[in-house]
Amino acid sequence: MKSGYVAVIGRANAGKSTLINVLVGEKVAIVSPKPQTTRDRILGVLTEKDYQMVFIDTPGIYRADNLLNSVMQKTTNDSTEDVDVILFVLDAHEGLSEADKTLVKKFASLKVPFILALTKIDIMPESLLVSELKELGEVCDDIVPVSARKGRNIKELKRVILSKLPVADKIFTEDIISDRSEKFMLAEIMREKILLKFDKEIPHGVAVIINEFRLRENGKTYEVSLDIICEKANHKAILIGKGGKAIKEVSSFAREDMEKFLGKKVFLTTYVKVKEDWRNSAFLMKEYGYGEEV
Repeated sequence: MKSGYVAVIGRANAGKSTLINVLVGEKVAIVSPKPQTTRDRILGVLTEKDYQMVFIDTPGIYRADNLLNSVMQKTTNDSTEDVDVILFVLDAHEGLSEADKTLVKKFASLKVPFILALTKIDIMPESLLVSELKELGEVCDDIVPVSARKGRNIKELKRVILSKLPVADKIFTEDIISDRSEKFMLAEIMREKILLKFDKEIPHGVAVIINEFRLRENGKTYEVSLDIICEKANHKAILIGKGGKAIKEVSSFAREDMEKFLGKKVFLTTYVKVKEDWRNSAFLMKEYGYGEEV
């Protein structure tokens, strides 16, 4: 039996959460095409007959410009400690930059077994893939080109990860696929839909707080009440929309995913509130579930 922790790191929007969801076979992390989608350290657990892989999904690497972002970057760096494997996810379909190579060298130089997953190969020209594999081969030995969206080379990636894991007993029981609660996932589902619907700064200044989560006496419907916290009054107006159209639409999309996740009907109530500059407030960040380190 082999088992161990695999820290999944890389630049913001490299496709880490998508890859983990595909590897685990279940949705354990939200996904959007925007940076800063993942804010927390989330575990996704894949258990098979002869091995268990515990993937640590981490915030993307980028320049921190507020307290929340600083905490997220600390979370990523801390996640490379006391793990069995580092899986660096690199999206280089538009070309390999010097900054990319610097990051790969940094994490490959740690005294931890290192694997590089070159993602989004389904949209990468073959000639570019060949040249990048050659260039990256000078930095690290284990490189696996993958497409999470198309499911390409996922089995090969699992095989390479397995070859790096130590012989050990299972860390979690077989029925566990994540360390996060249902309440956490419901909040993340709502935040995912906001990320997908709204542009630019608004989604990044949003936190979602679950106020009520209970199963009705009929055992068929969950009552879910939540607050969407934003930083500015004009953001609140945009989130609500004319006549409440925007909030009704995003809530409807979220409710559908919540029902799939819970396997039951959901009665969802949403409120939008303003807490100015909450991402730079250690007190508010802790209240909203972020920044225990600060």
